[in-house]
Amino acid sequence: MNFVGKELSAFFCHGTLIAVDVDMKTAESAGHISLHLSRRAFLNLSLAAGGGAVLSGCATNPVTGKSQLMFLTEAGEIQVDQQNAPHQISADYGTVQDPALNAYIDGIGKSMAPRTHRPHMPYSCRAVNAVYLNAYTFPGGTVAASRGLLVDLRNEAELAAIIGHEFGHVNARHGAQRMTKSILTSTAIAALTLYVESEHEDYAWVASGLGGIGAGALLAFYSRDNEREADELGMQYMVADGYSPEGMVGAMDVLRSASDHDPSVIERMFASHPMSEDRYQDAITRMNSDYAQFKGRPNHRDRYMDHTASLRKIAPAIKSFQNGEKSLVRKNLNESYNHLSTGLQQVPNDYAGLLLMSKCCLAMNRASEAQQYAERAKAVYPEEAQAYHMSGMAGLSARRYADAHSNFTRYEALLPGNPNTSFYNGFALEGMGRRQDAANQFASYLQRGAQGELAQYSFQRLTDWGYIQPTQ
Repeated sequence: MNFVGKELSAFFCHGTLIAVDVDMKTAESAGHISLHLSRRAFLNLSLAAGGGAVLSGCATNPVTGKSQLMFLTEAGEIQVDQQNAPHQISADYGTVQDPALNAYIDGIGKSMAPRTHRPHMPYSCRAVNAVYLNAYTFPGGTVAASRGLLVDLRNEAELAAIIGHEFGHVNARHGAQRMTKSILTSTAIAALTLYVESEHEDYAWVASGLGGIGAGALLAFYSRDNEREADELGMQYMVADGYSPEGMVGAMDVLRSASDHDPSVIERMFASHPMSEDRYQDAITRMNSDYAQFKGRPNHRDRYMDHTASLRKIAPAIKSFQNGEKSLVRKNLNESYNHLSTGLQQVPNDYAGLLLMSKCCLAMNRASEAQQYAERAKAVYPEEAQAYHMSGMAGLSARRYADAHSNFTRYEALLPGNPNTSFYNGFALEGMGRRQDAANQFASYLQRGAQGELAQYSFQRLTDWGYIQPTQ
């Protein structure tokens, strides 16, 4: 977005009408816009101003049939999903490069969708390259399961339970409920960085620059009541599609065992569906009462094993990457490097492993090595965006500003909409001596509601260069 020449008059900022005096004549002659507003007003642009989600009022819950306050319409849910899910998937190192596996997972979802309360939603399911244990959904029905989870599941019924649980969140409109409460809009990616920095400071230093961990980490923290309802709906949907309710109990047992065995920092952060003994026992009770007659159905273990054979073959490497990521979060960099090296010795061209190593090297101030790993990742998965981001970050660290700018530009082309890309592109352009272009990028970054240290830097640069004239 080119901020220069954009005529603004007034907008609402957190319920307050903010006047913006744009001197277009000065802008045309001097090549910039003169903004007369306070720093606080500029840095607190309304998130709603950039939101494209369609707002509503009361709506009927498709599961309960009751009326409830809902600011987000169904069209808004789909829009939020389409705008934010790609960023989360990229933050999780992209969709697994195995078309057969993804078709298999999506096929399970497509078969189950007609059994749900909202069969018309645009459901899609896939595996992502992330190595931590998790699955998540966005409000429009985009569902993803990590490799770390898939290698631990034992049969197709357990996978169907995971998908059914995620569909439960979509059908009960839990995401829309949460967004109604917090007044989130399609600028959730921008807000996420603030959330990560304030709530998870230990990881902010690793996630820096990517726009936080991804939108899913922000959108998918549900209440205990939400989780219980999704459990109930998930079992209902999977049983209606021909699976045994034992699959839900088994899937919960996998998550419960993992949490008890290794309650690590990374799992605490990313577990959007925290498992509890109560939820596990509730599932057993439900299986033995409401769905007792459906116990004993086939769990399709052989079919699951066939489709996940490629993942299970590299399970030891995935475990090494898990350990490396956990150590990275804890800032045990040498330990992380060793774990990641072990994994890459087994699978040298693993996209997630290469980018985790790039992040580790960057944290160790080894920018050249970090860029080498990022370049290898680009060669492995050229259509996925994150490797370009990491190569750009390594370029900034090494003061190779032109290389950084090229990579950030490519990242934006592959995955538009990450506000942090504007900042880092601005920083690279500043290093290249292209002040006017840098100012445009910093202004675009601030205009999208950015806050925090990067926003402060952007505002200060625009002030120092005379593009912003704060009111006295």
